[in-house]
Amino acid sequence: MRLATWNVNSIGRRLPRLLAWLATTAPDIVALQETKCTAAAFPRDEIGRLGYETADHGTGRWNGVALLSRVGVADLRSGLDGEPGNPGPEARAIAATCGGMRVWSVYVPNGRVPDSEHYAYKLAWLAALRATVAAELRAFSPLAVCGDFNVAPTDADVWDPAAFTHSTHVTPAERAELAQLRGLGLADVRPRPLKGPNPFTYWDYRAGMFHKDMGMRIDHVYADAALAGQVQDAYIDREARKGEGPSDHAPVVVDINLYAQASVE
Repeated sequence: MRLATWNVNSIGRRLPRLLAWLATTAPDIVALQETKCTAAAFPRDEIGRLGYETADHGTGRWNGVALLSRVGVADLRSGLDGEPGNPGPEARAIAATCGGMRVWSVYVPNGRVPDSEHYAYKLAWLAALRATVAAELRAFSPLAVCGDFNVAPTDADVWDPAAFTHSTHVTPAERAELAQLRGLGLADVRPRPLKGPNPFTYWDYRAGMFHKDMGMRIDHVYADAALAGQVQDAYIDREARKGEGPSDHAPVVVDINLYAQASVE
């Protein structure tokens, strides 16, 4: 089973790249974020021609999440339990059971700057995600929570910690929320970089930051014990960040021998 997560930064603008990547990489399940697309405009026909069922949650030009699956879509839900709003709930979370695996695609709020209402919203949203996942873990396994978390868990996950002083994505409160999410029994599936020593998944478009590898690791796959124990490989597809008109994020791809334990038994 091949699972992937990718913030595409507008599925409309990135559709040719996405379709080519799906055809080449052949993931079984894909969690997408920042689709920036209404349900009516979601390109389910184009994606469907490659053999994928789709489930999307989007309201317009901002946010938006989706799941693509070649192994079925069941038990679909959108949103979180007790989800806070900004001012109303946004399209930031979707879940489904695909091929026996429960998969969440999440797009955590950016937070903008500490001490702002947007930052408070981010922390409240992460708390709601944790509560929702706690309930999901009692009902589903194996389970993965994938997406753009807009948080770098450690200083090793940013190109220069000093450059992020007094910034979001690295504050103790944000990192504590992620730690509490993992504390539910989720493992951080750390992907290997295909080039260089840094496991970055995001590079700003400005000032050649991608080519200088001035990035951050903010896209994560968190897996419960049943899933984490069957991970065979995980990598950052840096090639997808290259070329003309890319997303500012690279996909994270995880290969899982999902039924290994069952076959042994």
